[in-house]
This record gives sequence, C-alpha cells and structure tokens, in this order.
Amino acid sequence: MGAAAGAERGVRVLVAPDSFKGTHAADVVAASVAAGLRAAGVEPVSMPLADGGEGTLDVLRGAHGGTVHDVPVTGPLGAPVTGRLLVSADRRTAVVETASASGLTLVVPHPLGAWNASTRGTGELVAAAVASGVGRILLGVGGSATTDGGAGAIGSILEHGGLRGTHLEVLCDVTTPFERAAAVYAPQKGADAATVARLEERLEALARRLPRDPRGVPRTGCAGGLSGGLWAALGAELRPGIEVVLDALGFDEAAGGCVAVVTGEGRLDGQTREGKVVAGVVEASGRSGAGLPIHAVVGQSLLGDAESRALGLSSVTVASTTAELVEAGRRLGRRILDEHRAASPGAGGR
Repeated sequence: MGAAAGAERGVRVLVAPDSFKGTHAADVVAASVAAGLRAAGVEPVSMPLADGGEGTLDVLRGAHGGTVHDVPVTGPLGAPVTGRLLVSADRRTAVVETASASGLTLVVPHPLGAWNASTRGTGELVAAAVASGVGRILLGVGGSATTDGGAGAIGSILEHGGLRGTHLEVLCDVTTPFERAAAVYAPQKGADAATVARLEERLEALARRLPRDPRGVPRTGCAGGLSGGLWAALGAELRPGIEVVLDALGFDEAAGGCVAVVTGEGRLDGQTREGKVVAGVVEASGRSGAGLPIHAVVGQSLLGDAESRALGLSSVTVASTTAELVEAGRRLGRRILDEHRAASPGAGGR
C-alpha cells in the first residue's frame, strides 16, 4: 500500500461536472466522483460547473464571492416568487438566474401554462441588479418555463428605467436560433402541437416588431427566445455560458496541473454539442493545448461509442446514484493511473 501511495503521489485529475438536472447538484456529483478517485489513489481537484442553467449563480459565487439577495418577483404564471441575485464582493458584477424567477420548476407543465408563462420576473431581477449599481450583469437563461421571446422581461426592464449603461451578458446554454425556440423546447414545458404552432406564430410576430431581427442568429433561442429578445431590444451580449464559467473559475490553469479531466452532465445527447458543459470542457481543453484525456460520467447517454469519441471523449460511464458516482470515480481512477504509468516509464516507483 505504501509503495502504491508513493507512486501515485501528485497524480491529479480535474473533476469538472455539471449538475444532473433534477437529481444531483454539480457539487454533489463532483464530490462523489472525487471520493472514488481518491479511493483509487488519485488526487482529485474539484471544479463544479454550470453552463448558464440552474446552479450557475452558486458556481460563479465561488469565483466572484459576494452576497446572495432574495428578491420578490413575479413568477412565470403571475404568482409571487422569490428570485436570487448575487452581487459580487467587489460590487462590479451581478449574477441572475432565469430559473429562479421564471423557471420550469415553478410550474406544472401544461399547454395553457406554456402559452401564458412570462419572463417578467426575470426582468424584475435584472432591474434589481441594475439598481444595485453594478457595471456588469451575467444572466443565466437555462431552465425556463417560458416561450415569450423575452417580451415580459423587456417590458419589466424598460418600466424600471432600462439598463442605464449596465452591460448585460446572457449566458447561453444552446445555440438554437430564435425562430426554433418553440419547436425545440416548448414541448418539454407542456406545450402540445397546437400550442407550439401558436407560440411559433407569436415569436415570428415579436421578431418583426423588435429593433433588430433575432431570427437566424445563433443563441437567440435560449429560454424560449429570452436571449434573442434581450439582444434585439436592449443590446445584450450573447455568450456561451460554459466559456464564461470556465474562464471565471480558471479552468486552463487548473487543467495544466492534471493528467486527465472527468466531466459530466445529466444526459449526453444531441444537444451536448450546442454549448453544454461536456462539450465546453472538451473545447476548453483543446484550446489550452493541454491535450488531456477527458472522461464523462453521465446520468444517461443517448450517444453511441463513435459519437462519444467524435465529441472528444476518452470514455463515457453511466451513473445515477451517489454510490454509482463514487464507483465510477474509483474505476476511472484505476484506469487513469494505469494509463499514466504506461505513458510515464518509472511512474510505478518499483
């Protein structure tokens, strides 16, 4: 045991997963996988991630520090709810999550709700962030119940005096354009085929009225077109949420001291490439020149082996419970150590 521990000293693996939506927060996934890696003799470096969806505020709080404020706002169907607003320690940056004000978890999915759901509460949160005096607002737009093209949020922000020079950055988790928002996402919000058609017509009408046309522009379809509405009406900047998070947390520097990366998300599927955490981690590793093997631990995978390899993954492990996550970490730890020893003659210390 002592010889093995000595041989494996300094073998670090970056653990950088997203949350498993509806089951485990990102920090729980990271801690569970890290426990397995540690049991295998690997030193884990935990970095829970988010892509602009739920959990983004908490992840960015780790980078920016600051205080989370509870803000009374209008929920997606008009009832009062409590939204969350993070003001950074230096009071220069605010972070807002659409999900806390206009989120799908706040409603029961139904065709009528899918039609009526409004982003007004998100606009109220943005207005509160402007009133706090920050110069920059980061708005995560994942997990919404809405397909109003941002009409509710735009109206609310303008009613409160607009952005007043504050730079609004929308952290996008998909690249879908404005006109596809209803067809792609409204069904998961309770819309039936007839409601999807009506929502498409409403988005088209809104696009024609906005100062800029968001149709055809990548990332304008996030949160049922909220991102596109804010871009068109208020000049918001649309950014890949995962890139903003990785930069804030210092991913490149952390990866530079590791021999591999373990990432993950609730489901690996066709949307993973559109700005989700796993694809973002693969791209960031490539840009940094680290060239590290990247392993994914996911709750469910709809991709075949060839598709996973094309994505840039060395392996995919399916695990849903915390016990399974720990075991996945343990098995990956053994594999990573074996590969490290094979690539580094003498690493076995014997």
